[in-house]
Amino acid sequence: MSEPADQPSHRVRAMLRAVADGRAQLASGREPDLYIDGVPCCDQFTAHQLTHDGLITATHGRFGELVPAVLTPAGHTAIGTVLAA
Repeated sequence: MSEPADQPSHRVRAMLRAVADGRAQLASGREPDLYIDGVPCCDQFTAHQLTHDGLITATHGRFGELVPAVLTPAGHTAIGTVLAA
């Protein structure tokens, strides 16, 4: 069974949930790499797409530095979570 076109895939939702749970970091750079639980994510293409699509972001660090990844408002919407006030 495939995902509806307007819904993120199971993998994307899992990656976004890891970010929402505070388990993810991004390596600062032009194409930021995603780490989950300290391990490089196996799908860096999708990780790059999440940043380019504005679903995840990070505070800016020095090039290559690992910084906490956070969901943007669009990322929260994508997985149906409510932003804290």
